[in-house]
Amino acid sequence: MFGFIPHNIELYKLALIHKSASLILEDGRAINNERLEYLGDAVIEAVTSDYLFIEFPDRDEGFMTQLRSRIVSRQSLNALAVHIGLDRQVISNNATGAAQKHIYGDAFEAMMGAIYLDQGYDFVNRLLINRIYYRYLNLDELTESETDFKSRLIEWCQKNHHRILFRTGHDKGYSASHPVFYSTVLVDDIEVGHGAGDSKKEAEQQAAFSVAQYMSDEQCATLLDRVDKLTR
Repeated sequence: MFGFIPHNIELYKLALIHKSASLILEDGRAINNERLEYLGDAVIEAVTSDYLFIEFPDRDEGFMTQLRSRIVSRQSLNALAVHIGLDRQVISNNATGAAQKHIYGDAFEAMMGAIYLDQGYDFVNRLLINRIYYRYLNLDELTESETDFKSRLIEWCQKNHHRILFRTGHDKGYSASHPVFYSTVLVDDIEVGHGAGDSKKEAEQQAAFSVAQYMSDEQCATLLDRVDKLTR
């Protein structure tokens, strides 16, 4: 799958064991890929930061942070896992539910953690960028999708029949010639995101990004459903 022979195959076996299929030791400890997943998450974020720093020498840190968030999201890593065939190797109990939707992405993170421990950072850096990102990531498409969080959020709200409002103003006391704009996103009159920028447009994009960064579509829907029940 990755084009190399492991030194310690046990790490890779462990990376494929989802929590739902944990091995229970005699002392009661559960063995699964969660610790490797934790490590792999940090490794992937570091490698992706390297990658974007090189690929976009003229873009600011805000752009790279947003694009990195998109690349390392559960949805994106899940898709990468399927592309390379990792989904056919994961060991789970086949249970259903939201927690199971991204088990392949979780295994992908665990696998990168295993490769890091087995081969080192430089190796996993080259492998992730040259063998996976260059083959399966469309940076042009990702870049385009990452530049308009406001439109994406509005589209999501319209699709799911929720009211959305951007409450935006500027700080007059900061500088008359260079005001700072602040924006708050309200969905069904609930504050769900905040942002700031040098213009109204930038502040609203940052506010929409704050929602997209921390909440998936499923999480948004679940939260709003709970609020609906409370208000009723």
